[in-house]
Amino acid sequence: MAEGLGHQGVPEEETPVDEVTLRRIARRRTREDVQRKERVDVRYSVDEKTRILTRAGEMGIAGAHLVGAVITAYLDGDLTVGLADQRTQLDDYLDKLDALRTEVARIGNNVNQIAHRLNTGGDPHPMDTAVLAQAERTLHTVRASISDIAQVMNHAVSTKAA
Repeated sequence: MAEGLGHQGVPEEETPVDEVTLRRIARRRTREDVQRKERVDVRYSVDEKTRILTRAGEMGIAGAHLVGAVITAYLDGDLTVGLADQRTQLDDYLDKLDALRTEVARIGNNVNQIAHRLNTGGDPHPMDTAVLAQAERTLHTVRASISDIAQVMNHAVSTKAA
């Protein structure tokens, strides 16, 4: 992984968009000769809508103009929005948990194949003991990882509640 890059090569720290940049970007969206009729409907919480309208009012433009300008600038690559910064340690742990779930499913499949062969009168394979031992070690690691994830989640919930 390149130095200074976070999860999937995304820069770890983005510089926040300052007021001057935001004004410049919002003013860049020019009027068109015909009315814009295409829409994308977005739902906001009361707080989000209030923040958008307040900022737009401070800039002397309509809320829709501000949202449209910022989104267009982002799509054009002129604005770095810290969407990657919204990724938390909890997100990383959840990804790890999903990968562990897949691994546990594979282990379960291997163990079931061994059990089926033995239960139908088949002879033990020389590698069965090694496979079962590795499965046990892997499951121990999974248990430890789940414990770590639970601690992070509990900390996140208690921090958010405070």
